[in-house]
Amino acid sequence: MTDTGQRNRPQETLAKESPDEAPGKSSTTRKGGGDPATRGRTTIADGVVEKIAGLAARDVDGVHAMGGGLARTFGAVRDRVPGGSGSKSVSRGVKAEVGEVQTALDLEIVVEYGVSIADVTRYVRENVIGAVERMTGLEVVEVNIAVSDVKLPDEEDDEPQGRLQ
Repeated sequence: MTDTGQRNRPQETLAKESPDEAPGKSSTTRKGGGDPATRGRTTIADGVVEKIAGLAARDVDGVHAMGGGLARTFGAVRDRVPGGSGSKSVSRGVKAEVGEVQTALDLEIVVEYGVSIADVTRYVRENVIGAVERMTGLEVVEVNIAVSDVKLPDEEDDEPQGRLQ
């Protein structure tokens, strides 16, 4: 990122020697005081929030996988390619829009058969909001969850369980 405006940087000014100080010594006075935490700007990439949300969502019991069928299929193939990362994408099924102080998230999940979808989505929402707000300091304004599939007990897995082990 480039900043087209001129940056104001704190400047050091050397104070004149006071009669109380030893000859040859001077004190340093810094301008631009205040809390150091407020000096400068922190930006958080969408991908960072997506990873945090993806891990938090997968940690909820009843979440089998993240992402729609096509995304899961391509992800499973990509994870098996030799020389690849070897680990599944933690941000699969998560889309974040990050502003300066707020973020909004869209999640796509697959739930296990027999669980209460209302309960699972509530727990996912609570876990994701808690993790993102705690780790980033951003306010999560909404977490939209689309349940794209139900994992039946007799279906073959195309990827390991949604929960990280």
